[in-house]
Amino acid sequence: MPVAEHTTRTGIRIAARVERLEARVTREAKALCQKAASIQGCTLTDFIVTSAVEAAKRAVRENDFMELTYRDRVAFVEALLKAPTLPNAKLRAAAKRHARMFQG
Repeated sequence: MPVAEHTTRTGIRIAARVERLEARVTREAKALCQKAASIQGCTLTDFIVTSAVEAAKRAVRENDFMELTYRDRVAFVEALLKAPTLPNAKLRAAAKRHARMFQG
């Protein structure tokens, strides 16, 4: 569905709010959110939407990080399991250089 846009008096283009979210909350939760919105100088709706979007972005980011971490671990273990059993020529040469430098 295309996003409806409109231009403000200052020429800034912003997306119009065309979707609706609803939630039933306790009186205490609503009062707390209203107080927080007031402290931040915004409407209750703006506070709720901003908070929900920030929480959603954080959840997605954390999930993406966990997936990446899992893929990295799998790739590392697979690389270890597929590693050649004998040192190659470059590793043998590096070991000889190390021995000359640090063992006199």
